[in-house]
Amino acid sequence: MSTNRVAVVESNFDAYLAEAPTDVAPRDGEAPLREGGRLTARRAIELFECQLESRALDVAARELKRTGRSFYTIGSAGHENNACLGALLRLDDPCILHYRSGALMMARARRLPGSTPVFDTLLSLTASKDDPISHGRHKVWGSRALWVPPQTSTIASHLPKASGLAIAIGLARRLGVKNDLAADSIVCCSFGDASFNHATALAGIHAARWAKRRGSPVPVLFVCEDNGIGISVETPKDWIAENTKNVAHLQYFHARGELDEIYDVVADAIESCRRSRTPTFLHLETVRLWGHAGSDVETTYRTLEEIETVERGDPLLANAKRLIETGAATPKELQALVRDVRARVNAAAEEAARRPKLATREEVMAPLAPYDAERCARAAIRARDPEKRQRAFDVLPEKQTSATKKTLAAHVNAALADELAHRPELVLFGEDVGKKGGVYGVTAGLQKRFGLGRVFDSLLDETSILGLAQGMAHVGLLPIPEIQYLAYIHNALDQLRGEACSLSYFSSGQFTNPMVVRVQGLAYQKGFGGHFHNDNSIGALRDIPGLILATPSRGDDAAKMLRGCLTVAKECGRVVCFLEPIALYHERDLYADGDNQWLFEYPAPTQALFPGEVGVYHAEHCQLLIVSYANGLRLSLRAAKRLKDDFGIQARVLDLRWLNPLPMESVAVHIAACEHLLVVDECRATGGGIADAIIGGLAEAGFNGVAGSVRAADCYVPLGAATAAVLVGEDEIVAMARKVCA
Repeated sequence: MSTNRVAVVESNFDAYLAEAPTDVAPRDGEAPLREGGRLTARRAIELFECQLESRALDVAARELKRTGRSFYTIGSAGHENNACLGALLRLDDPCILHYRSGALMMARARRLPGSTPVFDTLLSLTASKDDPISHGRHKVWGSRALWVPPQTSTIASHLPKASGLAIAIGLARRLGVKNDLAADSIVCCSFGDASFNHATALAGIHAARWAKRRGSPVPVLFVCEDNGIGISVETPKDWIAENTKNVAHLQYFHARGELDEIYDVVADAIESCRRSRTPTFLHLETVRLWGHAGSDVETTYRTLEEIETVERGDPLLANAKRLIETGAATPKELQALVRDVRARVNAAAEEAARRPKLATREEVMAPLAPYDAERCARAAIRARDPEKRQRAFDVLPEKQTSATKKTLAAHVNAALADELAHRPELVLFGEDVGKKGGVYGVTAGLQKRFGLGRVFDSLLDETSILGLAQGMAHVGLLPIPEIQYLAYIHNALDQLRGEACSLSYFSSGQFTNPMVVRVQGLAYQKGFGGHFHNDNSIGALRDIPGLILATPSRGDDAAKMLRGCLTVAKECGRVVCFLEPIALYHERDLYADGDNQWLFEYPAPTQALFPGEVGVYHAEHCQLLIVSYANGLRLSLRAAKRLKDDFGIQARVLDLRWLNPLPMESVAVHIAACEHLLVVDECRATGGGIADAIIGGLAEAGFNGVAGSVRAADCYVPLGAATAAVLVGEDEIVAMARKVCA
């Protein structure tokens, strides 16, 4: 038995061409392969060439890997009939693709004059920085010119984004936001039969159906490339059809058989999706040759007989037979085409392997977190249209009397109204944000003022909410999705980690999905809600490369920071998480009941705060620097007053405002004026907050004073009075401050 199944499949293919019949009458190039069919002989040969290119690339990837020059061997062998999609979709139909979409990409690129998809793929396989899409950061299918946002080895995480993009096409046009998509563009999203079972895949399909049921056009074509196995786990027979064929608000098409039959079904599915603007499921039967990837030893879970049965279903072999038996091509013509493709791919592989690689940390990270401070500052001070502002408010916030100083919630509401009036591309959505105005009233009245197209309720699914946001950002909208509670974002974290924040990185900045994700969270709600509504861990968010994490502590800061966040998202293509402390939404007092010292005037609409800009209280020379954020800031200010009044300890209090990246330069400036350090971290002690990073960073920078911290317990937040036992308290801050200063 040969263990080199690549050689076996290639040999079987070549042997057929050498022995194929030569006495078939030739078919005219413009004649269909069968009566009534749409695929002509000429078009079929073009498709076949694209399929040969994809196959040769898979062979080259394994050879390059064997010689240590390539780093990726998940191939498309057996899936080559997806070339029909590449040939039939328009270039203004965005494609969000499965990693086995090689033939689709070859056929799609063939329609763009001057494109070099074979060489581009080889540059990607060899991790060359000349790769036009990722510049060597990962093997991806992607192209700005071909409208293919790059995906890495996703397990269905791209389906919610595809649904969101399909919904956003019509919404953008209704709002007058221009982009390069046509009114009848559709979105193609391909994935495997194993990925179909993932919760994220089901969320994406469900969200599309839900939106269609609610009356929105959702022109998304879900393409399930069903090869019957996920690595080593078989998909039950008929599983895909049973779960998609008779589902409401989802059209079903089944593509199988000869190349021309598949081509016609694919054409029907695309046309139906384009015409009806309805979610469409294309079930494309394929086989998987050569295991999951080069490292997969298929004989550990398949018998030789099973492997040979799969190999007999090789689509290249079947398509070659179809071309020869219908007279579309002669064996000699196909042999010549095979030799030409293999030679071209092999030559290109040698050249690609010689091209330069990324070498420095700066090169690798360049597109991860772009930030142009000057550009953002200029954008923030652009004049606002006074008429639009006047229509957005009954009375402009800055013209209200001082007796109506605002709470944090009111400031956020006013800032959202200001930005909706200023930015026609801005959309605000999430669970309960529309009619209800948010669980805590933060978005109250905005839907009435700006309409259902710009402020609307979503389904209750965080994955779909963030997927919709990404799709909207792709077409020029600036989305503000709301995640109702911090704990809920963990249900959908990969939409930020694996999708939204990685896009600029894997596309070298050619694709971005700017957004500001409003998250209501943190603890201190006086015992109400329990752990799901009082989550006090930000570690998972701080761990996401490129994500900006902002959290205001007071109302005027919240308005200015929200403006800054939206500006950075828009101008630099960034993903921002704006974490709003629920317990401070309606807080009015600072030191004593009724003092109203936590109410603030609404800042002028051109005032903004940007990453790195911290808040400082009691800036005079002092013994102690207290560093905190959100609820911790208010507690720290109260503690600082007690330290001064009762113990004569002068404390400067610094509000970080920005938790990712941390404003370490600003912290270093202020610690230089103080003798000791106390970090008040309201989040969980081990990895859940920022205390470790602050103290460690200052120690590495040479700070040699005494440092201490107070942190919440590594515990879920309970109900009732027991919350005080696990959260940071004012007395604890005072006690630790005295210890540090002693």
